[in-house]
Amino acid sequence: MTEPQNWRKSSFSGGGEGDTCVEIALLPGRIAIRDSKDTSQGTLTVQPRSFTALVQGLKRATV
Repeated sequence: MTEPQNWRKSSFSGGGEGDTCVEIALLPGRIAIRDSKDTSQGTLTVQPRSFTALVQGLKRATV
């Protein structure tokens, strides 16, 4: 897999330097996810529908 160059953090990232969050990047047919505090620890890739389900589940859990 080619390492994505378009990483972005959530607008809800907290902390002094905004490094307490995950980052995502769009790939053809996949979404890459990594820890913003330690980007060298690897990348998880999932299908867009799986990522959408994850985000929806997290939103329901925090309400």
